[in-house]
Amino acid sequence: MTQSPRFRPRPGVLIAAAATSIIGLGLCAAPASAHTPNWEVSCSEVTIVDLEAYNGRVENTVTITVDGKDLLPTETFGSSFKKEHLTLPPHTSAVQVSLVVKAGDGQQYSFSDTKTAPACEGTPPQTPETPSQSATPSASPTTESPAPSATPTVEASQSASEAAPSPAGGESSPAADLAETGASSSTPLLAGAAAVALLAGGGLLFANRKRRAARH
Repeated sequence: MTQSPRFRPRPGVLIAAAATSIIGLGLCAAPASAHTPNWEVSCSEVTIVDLEAYNGRVENTVTITVDGKDLLPTETFGSSFKKEHLTLPPHTSAVQVSLVVKAGDGQQYSFSDTKTAPACEGTPPQTPETPSQSATPSASPTTESPAPSATPTVEASQSASEAAPSPAGGESSPAADLAETGASSSTPLLAGAAAVALLAGGGLLFANRKRRAARH
């Protein structure tokens, strides 16, 4: 019984099949190696964030933080994302800048990296602010009553003097005349009465002498 000859593939067919398999594997692995994140940081800014060859049919996100605080809040993008010159907040010492990229087509394609941004040269150091001291409470007001002013007394005296009626005809009172001249207003009357009495006494004396002479 004769045996049928076995089929032996040609070497060219084997090479073609192997090439096809390699190309297929390369195409399957292409998305994994195609995700290309690129970013740079200086002392004052994130100079560039360039994300390329991502899957545009899914939702990808990117976030940038500085010492845990958002510099670039979470943004969504498709197949690519690019930002330049994101200014860092003022700092006098090194800060940590973090980039987080989450790929929508698998966690294995996500990316996370942290870079240090040093303080720029010539930046003056910041001194901590000291809390201002509270103002010293003012002294409690004294309970002493203020000294009475002399003005009311003077005004009362002036008012009393203005209210007192002056003598009629503008003549000064006897008391005022006595205070000014040192004598009473009845002094002329008394002097006149004394003169009259003196004259009367002289007349009587003259009459007595005349009587005596007539007797002798």
